[in-house]
Order: sequence, then C-alpha cells, then structure tokens
Amino acid sequence: MTVGPETCYRVRGGAPLQGTVFVQGAKNAALKMIAASLLAAEGRTVLRNVPPIEDVRRAVELAQAVGAVVKFHEAERILVVDASGLNSPVLPAEIARRFRGSVLFVPALLHRLGEAVIEGVGGCNLGSRNLDFHYRGFARLGATVDEAGDKISIKAGKMQGAHLYLDTPSHTGTENLIMAASMAPGTTVIDNAALEPEVLDVIEFLGKMGAQISGGGTGFITVRGVGKLTPTEHTVMADRIDAAAFAMAAAITGGELSLVGANIDHFGVARWKLEQMGVEFASNGAVLQVRRDRPLRPINVITSPYPGFATDLQSPIMTLSCQADGMSYIRETIYDSRYTLVGELAKMGAKIDVDGDKVVVHGPRSLRGTKVEAHDLRTGIALVLAGLCAEGETVVSPGYLIDRGHADIAGRLSALGADITAEESG
Repeated sequence: MTVGPETCYRVRGGAPLQGTVFVQGAKNAALKMIAASLLAAEGRTVLRNVPPIEDVRRAVELAQAVGAVVKFHEAERILVVDASGLNSPVLPAEIARRFRGSVLFVPALLHRLGEAVIEGVGGCNLGSRNLDFHYRGFARLGATVDEAGDKISIKAGKMQGAHLYLDTPSHTGTENLIMAASMAPGTTVIDNAALEPEVLDVIEFLGKMGAQISGGGTGFITVRGVGKLTPTEHTVMADRIDAAAFAMAAAITGGELSLVGANIDHFGVARWKLEQMGVEFASNGAVLQVRRDRPLRPINVITSPYPGFATDLQSPIMTLSCQADGMSYIRETIYDSRYTLVGELAKMGAKIDVDGDKVVVHGPRSLRGTKVEAHDLRTGIALVLAGLCAEGETVVSPGYLIDRGHADIAGRLSALGADITAEESG
C-alpha cells in the first residue's frame, strides 16, 4: 500500500526481532540516477533495485512533469526512463515543495532545454540547509541564476568547465555539480568533494552513460565534458541508512537479524560505534548478520561527513542510547534542527538534556508508548525504534515522512516479529 500524508504507525513493543530482511536500494543514489537519466536525449535507461518510497515517487512525478516517459514497476523495483521527449523546463511547485531533491533535475534541464525553473523548494525541515552552493556551482559553470520569491530561474548560457570548491563536502552538491559538469565543454575540477558510497555509485552510473569522471572517493573529482550521454542499465546499491536502521532495530530489541544486501563497509564510523555499544556484526557474502544479547553500553557520537558518523543515523542512535547503561553524549555538526527528537522521546519517559550543541542521554530508561510526532524522516524512524522497545502502544505520525525514505517499513518489521501496523489517522 502507498501510505499517504494522513497515516500513522502503531507500534506495540516487547518482542526481540528475529529473521531475514531485504535492505532496500539506496534512496540517495536512486534519486540522483533518475535525474541523471534525463541527460540522455534518446533511448531508455533501466534502473534496478529502486526503492518504492515516497521520494522516488516524487522524483518520477517530476520527471514526468518535464516530459519524460517513466514506468516504475514497484513490485520488481525496476524503473524505466525515456527522456527523449523532454519539453518543459518548469519543475512545478506542487511537487517541488514536497521534494527537496528537485534541484537535482536542474543539470539535465540546462543541458537539454537551456533553462530550468524551480517553483518551490521543499523536503525535510532541517534548519538552514540551504541550496546556495548548488546555484553558485551552476553559475561558476556559466549559468545565470535569478531568484524571485520562491521561484528560481536558471539559464544555461554558454556553460563550460571550471574549478569548483565545496565549502562542505555535501554529497547532493557533489553529485549535482558532477551532472552539470558532465556535458559542459572543457574540464571541471570539484575540490572538497563528498566521499559517500552513493557518490561513487552515481559516478559509476554516469560513466556507463559515457561521462568522463575520475577521482571518485578522493575528495578531488575531475570531469571532462562530453557532447552526448546515452542510456544505460544499472543496479542501485543497497541503502546503508536503511540497513543501519534495521541493525539498530535488532539492537534495541535484543534480537538477531540477517540483512540481505547490506554492506558493513558502507556504515563508516556507525559500525564501530554500534560495536562499542555491544552490537555484533558478521558478514557472510551478501548477508550481514546483526545481534545484541548483552546490555548496551553508552556512547559518544559526533556527526560528520562520510566516513564519519552519518547525520541520518544520529536520531536512531539517540533512541538506542536511551537503553544503554550510563550517559551517552551526542553532538550534531551537520544540521541545526536535528534535536527535535528529544522532546518526543521525553514524552515516552526518556531523560535527555540538551546542552548547547550536544545532548546528554541518561540510560537505561524504560520507555512507555504514547502519541509522538515525526518531525522529519529520521526522527520518524527513530520513534518507530523507540516503539519497538517501549511498553504499550506508540503512535507515530505523520507516517508519510517515514515513507519518504523507508519502503514498506510496517511489512518488513512485521515479518521479523514486530507488532506494527500502518493506519489512516482520523
């Protein structure tokens, strides 16, 4: 079922999770590939292992709005894009407001139609997470950027390679500028580029399309512009955030799970932090086994760009640390509105102090089910985790925010023994 904005998740805790779960394809790779596929002026691109999540559905709607023919076979996780009929440079507000990834479609529109217009910029509410560096990068490549109200117009002009420097190694910024540079004549160098595994997957995908990109994973990427990109086939890598969320579900319930498709090497520092807490990992080919059968130990976490501790896992590990034996310290350095979870966990009985830019979690605390609010995707999944170990029933809403990043979370958790349902909230 497609869980819409008026839904909630009901979770009744208590059962240790057991069994096998399939990790979905990476949201943060698939969205970029859907946008990049529009760079091909003829033929059809086939993407496999595409997660059936709300953000992907929004990306499909955007691609269709600008004239691409897109077929998403959700059951098979296969997406087919024919962008030969691209005909509109306008990314409409009703979709763009709900989907921050709209800016990813700008490079294809610039190269194919000569301009791009974004009517509204949306996504997660995460404080001053602005997109200036995308637009500054487009301008450095020769585009002109004009902002009026909540509408941004970008004209390609005479685009050409340039030296680009990112103030912070944003992975969305890195991928977007790689896409823009891939068909800009001359050579582009992107300095302080992001190192995430998803960036490397997107580079591999663009390489199959004919792009000339080197230096992925070094922080210093060189792109030599080509005149044409062609369709290709590609299998999207597994989602390391989805995998880590299930690993934490095993940890918080004291269970044992087999994660099919998960790659422990993609966890970065999160792997070592979870092991310090007492979570055990064992890799067996394409299967990652996770279990926790001892008391959880407290943790110190500072979020930082990959391979550091992922900001997307900060909320889930805050929930997990509520069950650790002692005080845990968590410091968020990437986004400035990522402590909204504190108040929701407090409603469930957690004891957490916000001290400037860090939080101190006092554990272990027994959590009690109640009604809580998901402020964004990551607090949403963190509250589902809290519900899995809480006494009684936890109601997490709106469900839509969780569905933006995790496919069929109720179905996959139920198959592992969790008591969770998605319902319309009236």
